[in-house]
Amino acid sequence: MTTPSEETVAFTPRPPAVKINTISFADVRAALAAGWRDFLKAPLIGLFFGAIYAAGGIAIFLFLKVYHEPWWIIPIAVGFPLIGPFVAVGLYETSRRIAAGQPLKFGEILMVIFAQRKRQVAWMAFVVLFIFWMWLYEVRMLLAIFLGFKSFSSVEDFWNIVTTTPEGLGFLGVGTGVGAFISYILFCTTVVGIPLLLDREIDLITGIIYSFKSVFQNLAPMIGFGIIVVALTFAALLPMFLGLLVVLPVLGHATWHIYKAVVAPE
Repeated sequence: MTTPSEETVAFTPRPPAVKINTISFADVRAALAAGWRDFLKAPLIGLFFGAIYAAGGIAIFLFLKVYHEPWWIIPIAVGFPLIGPFVAVGLYETSRRIAAGQPLKFGEILMVIFAQRKRQVAWMAFVVLFIFWMWLYEVRMLLAIFLGFKSFSSVEDFWNIVTTTPEGLGFLGVGTGVGAFISYILFCTTVVGIPLLLDREIDLITGIIYSFKSVFQNLAPMIGFGIIVVALTFAALLPMFLGLLVVLPVLGHATWHIYKAVVAPE
């Protein structure tokens, strides 16, 4: 005789396994092209989400350069990892609606984002925050190790020390290596994980596992896509962060198409 709990376990359907496809660099190029097309089909939506990141970058620059209040960097920097997955959801939902031929109603897209607070995407935001916090801790530790006896009162002084002194070059080299590793972990966690959590009813850990599996099974093209993301993002920072208005929406749409190429339909 089985207990009610045993019956519940016996008859509770398990979520279907996620099948991971093998992709090539051609699929990466196709995803980037599709991301650009999606942006052109819904430019105002893309510009809205891109403006969120551009506004954050401009705010950090103003507080550093103009207002001389660097303490604002911490709340802004911590806030972005928390809202980042939700901004990405808006772009993914837009691409999903375009592919499905559904109307692009901005209010409905915002409601989809708002609904994620009760789903696993909300927990993904805290995972992203934890990884970002590791990055901040690593920077502070390397500053103490390499530049503990150096003093700098402005961004220009800091850049001069980093690029012209042995200690600064050591900080730059080690920091770049460690930062690249942390960025790789973040990329593996989210590139398929966030769209998968939006698209299917699975738990956070399962989503992260399949995201890592997607990268490992398609290491070369996925790393290539990650390098493109980093290069385009850095290039978008140069014109006073305004390039983020276009680059980040295009990359967000492209990430959804990467996900659709990597993860087989249910």
